[in-house]
Amino acid sequence: ELTLINLVKALNQRGHEITIAAPAGSVLRGATILEVEGALAATAHTQSREQPVVLATDGVLVKLCDRIRQVQDDYSLIVNFAYDWLPFFLTPFFRIPIAHFVSMGSLSDAMDSIIAQIAQRYPGSLGAYTQTQVETFPLQQDWEILGSAVDLSQYDYCETPEPWLAWMGRISPEKGLEDAVEAVQRTQIPLKILGKLEDPHYWNKIQSEYPNAPIEYLGFFSTQELQEVVRRASALLMTPRWHEAFGNVAIEALACGVPVIAYRRGGPTEIIKQGETGWLVEPDSVDGLVVAINQLAKLNRRQCRQQAEADYSLTALGERFEGWFDRIVHSHPRLGKLNS
Repeated sequence: ELTLINLVKALNQRGHEITIAAPAGSVLRGATILEVEGALAATAHTQSREQPVVLATDGVLVKLCDRIRQVQDDYSLIVNFAYDWLPFFLTPFFRIPIAHFVSMGSLSDAMDSIIAQIAQRYPGSLGAYTQTQVETFPLQQDWEILGSAVDLSQYDYCETPEPWLAWMGRISPEKGLEDAVEAVQRTQIPLKILGKLEDPHYWNKIQSEYPNAPIEYLGFFSTQELQEVVRRASALLMTPRWHEAFGNVAIEALACGVPVIAYRRGGPTEIIKQGETGWLVEPDSVDGLVVAINQLAKLNRRQCRQQAEADYSLTALGERFEGWFDRIVHSHPRLGKLNS
C-alpha cells in the first residue's frame, strides 16, 4: 500500500491523472477509485509453492479485471500491482499495454510460470523493487529495477535518539520477529514493535518463549503516528525469514535519521550502506544482531537522512516509473506516446 500511495503522489506531481480499480471501501488521495465488490483472496505469502490457481466466482480480482477491461480504452496504460496469476494470464486479451509491478519475490510455481511467459512475450513489461528480488525468479532478463520511495516531507529527522530500538512490519512468522525479541532479551535494550497483528497465535508464542524481553507492542499506526515514534529510536531491526523484495520500513527509518540493522537477505542488502547507514548481519544470526546493536555508536544519523533524500524521494520514484511506463507505451503497436 505504501508503494502505491507514494507512486500516486509522485505521478500527480508530474501531471498524470490516475484511476485505481480496487476493492470496495478503498481510499487513496490523488486518484479516482473504481470500487468493486467481491471476496478478497488469501495473500500469496500464506500459500504453499504448489498451491494451484483457484478463481472464486465471487472473487474481487476477477471482477476488477472485468471492470478494467470495460474501461480500458479511456487510458494509455494499465499498471498491475496484484501479485496474482489472473492479471498476467489476461494480459494478451487487453487492447492496451499492461505494466506489471511484481511486489514480492518468487513464492509459487504457478506465478513463476506465468511471469516467465509475460517476460518472453512482452519484454520490458515487468518491474521489481530490487535485483535481489528478481534473482529469485527462474527468468531474470528484461526486468526494470524501480526501487521505492517515501514522501520525505512526512518524516522528521531526529538527531538525538532515545535508548530503545524499533521493529516494524506484519506480526507474522515470515517476518522473524522472535529473533529481534531474543536479541533485546540478551541486551536488555527495550524494543517497541509497530505493525499489523496478522497472526495472534505467533505473537502469543513469542511472548511466552521470551518472558524477560523488554518489548512493547504499540499497534498499527498511520504514517504520521509511526514516524513520531520511530524517529526517536536508536535503530530499526529487520529480521525477515523470507526474501524481502524491498523493505519499505528501512527507508522510512532512514528518512527519520534512524540506522537499520538487518539480515543480509533480500531487498535490505541493496538499501543499507554497511557501516554508514546501518549494519547487515548474517541471516538468522541473533548473535550478529547483538554485535550490531553494540556498534550503533559508530553510525551517523545524518548520513541516514541524506541517503533517503538522494535515493528514495518522490521525485526520483516518479522519474523511474514514468520512464518505464513511457518505454512500454512506445513499444506497443496501438499507442505511441504516454498521455495520461
